[in-house]
Amino acid sequence: MAGAVTPYETSESKKKQVADMFDNIAHRYDFLNQILSLGIHHGWRKKACKTLTKVQPKTMLDVATGTGDFAVEANRVLNPDQIIGVDISEGMMKFGREKLKKINLDHKLTLQSGDSENLPFENNTFDAITVGFGVRNFENLDKGLENMCRVLKPGGMVAVLEFSRPRKFPVKQLYNFYFLRVLPLIGKLFSKDSRAYTYLPESVNAFPDGEAFMERMKKAGFSNVTWQPLTFGIASIYTGTKNA
Repeated sequence: MAGAVTPYETSESKKKQVADMFDNIAHRYDFLNQILSLGIHHGWRKKACKTLTKVQPKTMLDVATGTGDFAVEANRVLNPDQIIGVDISEGMMKFGREKLKKINLDHKLTLQSGDSENLPFENNTFDAITVGFGVRNFENLDKGLENMCRVLKPGGMVAVLEFSRPRKFPVKQLYNFYFLRVLPLIGKLFSKDSRAYTYLPESVNAFPDGEAFMERMKKAGFSNVTWQPLTFGIASIYTGTKNA
């Protein structure tokens, strides 16, 4: 179950622990993302954004936006009028705002504090919603999905990009070795947070991926739910539509 795994062994809520963890690694997050994914994450984001072309969104929300990479890609692929990114980590958004200013997108892309379970928007506000590698960090997965459905306009779409677990030999074995042995060492070396990159594989293993996540999306109110595995099942794109 999502929510059973937390970054640190403290009495604080998962939400608070996740926010603290990302604040701790924010200064190295983009660099480590590039190194640890071998750059593959750029193509994954592009594919996820392209799934939304059919709704031609004008207003978009990027949940768990972090440093804004998914929002930037959505702007490039879909060119909406406005994108708002929300996140619980002010540390991550600080670097995101600097990035947006540097590439002259700060007038169009806005990053603000926001929690997936309590999104500060009216019902039926956005044409499309994206989430990149964030749903497994939700404290209450079902409530987060339901709240995203609430702020989506009827006929609007959501695209979720998330890590998943390869099932086939030898990808499964190689993936587990890299995620459980190599990634934590590199993450600890560069981020100085020994838990952040051991929490990553733990949270992926605890996440209800594939068919199970599709069922959670349907339960939250999404229809026409799809699942597209990427790169031998290392990641997945899930899409869903809010009924008109």
